[in-house]
Amino acid sequence: MTRLKLSDVTDGKPVKLTVEIPARLHRRLVEYGVVLNGGVSEGAPEPAALIPPMIERFVASDRDFAKARTRTHASSSR
Repeated sequence: MTRLKLSDVTDGKPVKLTVEIPARLHRRLVEYGVVLNGGVSEGAPEPAALIPPMIERFVASDRDFAKARTRTHASSSR
């Protein structure tokens, strides 16, 4: 079984955001959804459902962002 970085696509209260992505990236996201769905295209998550958890995971794993955020919070608490 392939270990993907994204494992859970949960629904939350959405905030509408419009972005444009290259067609190549869209195709990759469609493929990712199919793989995430066990190789079956029917019922696979749409790219729009994959993007938020991917960005969330990226931000959560960005160590430099976490350090800068900690410094910012510490300096604003003073």
